[in-house]
Formats: sequence, structure tokens, C-alpha cells
Amino acid sequence: MTNEKPEFWESSFIEKQEMWGFEPAKSAVLTKDFFVEHSVKNILIPGFGYGRNAQIFIDHGIRVTGIEISKTAIAMAQKHYGTNTTIYHGSVCDMPFDDCVYNGIFCYALILLLDTHERQKLISDCYNQLSTKGYMVFIAISKEASTYGKGKFLSEDRYEIFEGVKMYFYDKASIQAEFGKVGLYEIIEVEENYPFYIIKCRKS
Repeated sequence: MTNEKPEFWESSFIEKQEMWGFEPAKSAVLTKDFFVEHSVKNILIPGFGYGRNAQIFIDHGIRVTGIEISKTAIAMAQKHYGTNTTIYHGSVCDMPFDDCVYNGIFCYALILLLDTHERQKLISDCYNQLSTKGYMVFIAISKEASTYGKGKFLSEDRYEIFEGVKMYFYDKASIQAEFGKVGLYEIIEVEENYPFYIIKCRKS
């Protein structure tokens, strides 16, 4: 089983959450609007974290299921947001965790932490759990980010930019290459703490 978050993640999680806070990311808000517009009723969130990007979907009547590798994050999510949401403990590289199909999938800034094989498997596994005419949305960091090309070179467009943090940076060509066969139909640029892409796919 791969650890898609660095080894120090568990021990430093509480300190890190103070930096992120409890407001949802801009891309999560935009995806919530998109899902509501398209009547998405149940979603899977691989890389659930401590729930800051999940609660906005729940608040708008969308049923959420999560996958999260950090027990600390799961405990924090349950403390702050309750225990009604199913959160599977484990790595997204071990998907699927159930035999459900979802009409929406939201994956925030997780895919960038994976290597080529892991990214391909995550995309495929998510697509396989998507219902016909369902939507999946991935948030990925852009090569326009100031951290691109910094740190230790690992492979094309992938760098270890902080100790233990390995990141893959996307452009529109690499998005097309990785998502083109799974219903890619829209790429939106959004500025948060870094420039990100909102990658939208629809299962035909």
C-alpha cells in the first residue's frame, strides 16, 4: 500500500490544519455549485482530509463518502462535523473500498502527490465508480506555480519541493494525456494559494 501523503503527515496534521482553517477551498465552492446545478446527489471524496472541503457539499444536501489515510484527520473530521459521514480509512491506491457507484467524485489536490502509475490507477478507479452521466472533478496544481521546477527533480514535471513532499505539476497537454480517455470536457484555471486547474470529466 502506498502512502500518498508524506510520512510526517500524521504527526504534524493538527498544526497544519490551523494553516488551512475550516473554510472550503475556492475550487470546492465552485465544484459544489457545479454539482448542485447538475443535480448530483451522492459523491465520493478520495483524500477526505479533516472535512473542510466536504462539509459544503453536505450542507447543500449532497451525500458524501470519503477515503482518508490519516486517522488523525478522520478523528478531526468526526469531532468538528459529526459521525454521520462514512469515511474509509486507507490509501486511495487501495480503491475501491465499496461496490457503490457515485454520480459525483471530487478529488482536491491529491493527485499531484502521486507518481505516474498511482495517478493512472486513481483516475481509472474513480471513473469505474462513477455512474453513467456522472461527473468527476480533480483539482491539480499548475506548472505556473512558483514552486514548479524547484527542489529535487524526480521525473518529468515531478519534484520533491519540501522534505518528503513529492509533487506533480500539470499543464493542459498533460491533463489531456491523463484524462482524455475518461470523458474530459472542461479545464478551468483557478487561483488559490497556488494556481490550480479544475479538471472536469463526464462518464458517457
